[in-house]
Amino acid sequence: MIFVIQEHFASHHHFDFRIEMDGVLKSWAVPKEFPQKKGEKKLAIEVEDHPIEYANFEGEIPEGYYGAGTVKIWDKGSYNLLEKDERKLVIDVNGKKIKGKYVLLFFKKEKGKNLWLIFKKKDEDDN
Repeated sequence: MIFVIQEHFASHHHFDFRIEMDGVLKSWAVPKEFPQKKGEKKLAIEVEDHPIEYANFEGEIPEGYYGAGTVKIWDKGSYNLLEKDERKLVIDVNGKKIKGKYVLLFFKKEKGKNLWLIFKKKDEDDN
């Protein structure tokens, strides 16, 4: 299965983290920067699913449209699903910039939005 991280220069600079699941791209907006160091936690705001074809999108979303701004592919690759339930996803990603196990952990619903934490998992042999 594929994943993509799109850097999005919209009204607020953020990263869109998308994973192929159930025939769509499940998607989260990650403000500021994507976590790359083990244990570094970042907010991930669940957004609407996108079609699989959107994984290849780079370009301009015109003014007046949702998400207006520039979209660039920051990283892309494959992943394996290791664990999944309603409140937690554990995946092993293999991209050009990021590799390793990542966790998405649901922590609350606020103003109608599902808020998650995303972080790179420490391996059992890490101190």
